[in-house]
Amino acid sequence: MSNPETIKLTRDCIAIQVPFGNQITLPKNTEVTITQELGGTYTVIANNNMFRIDSSNADALNKLVATENTANNANVPLEEQIWAQLRTCYDPEIPVNIVDLGLVYGVDITPAEENKFNVVIRMTLTAPACGMGPIIAADAKQKVSQLPQVKEATIEMVFDPPWDRSRMSDQAKLTLGLM
Repeated sequence: MSNPETIKLTRDCIAIQVPFGNQITLPKNTEVTITQELGGTYTVIANNNMFRIDSSNADALNKLVATENTANNANVPLEEQIWAQLRTCYDPEIPVNIVDLGLVYGVDITPAEENKFNVVIRMTLTAPACGMGPIIAADAKQKVSQLPQVKEATIEMVFDPPWDRSRMSDQAKLTLGLM
């Protein structure tokens, strides 16, 4: 988001404190500045702290609930649909999706039952102790699980090989001013 927007929350709102991953409730009328609005989530600053607000609480920000569905198309192979869903997942501190950031190491798809598949997503974090890791992983799992052909999605966190900037796409490096 190029121009941060400052608003007052219209109701109490559940938020995740970044980078610690703690869930808190921001009270109604708290002034927040929206710094990032990507993938159906919002990164806000309130009381000199950063928070991630999920799309289910978009109305507290006077925003419409995001209905992103970038992949659900029967004519598109399931693997492409999965990668498209993963590209809608963002670290709240970085305006680059987890695929272009190089956090997704691979996707395994195995038959589960007629026209349904189990999906294992191997991913990492920019730092192993990242407090937002479980939140980002849950976001990826939830978005892939929404696909009609997916029976079950599982996230496998891996730290070998460790993540480094060389895993980022050129577009991600450009966005972050690293090229």
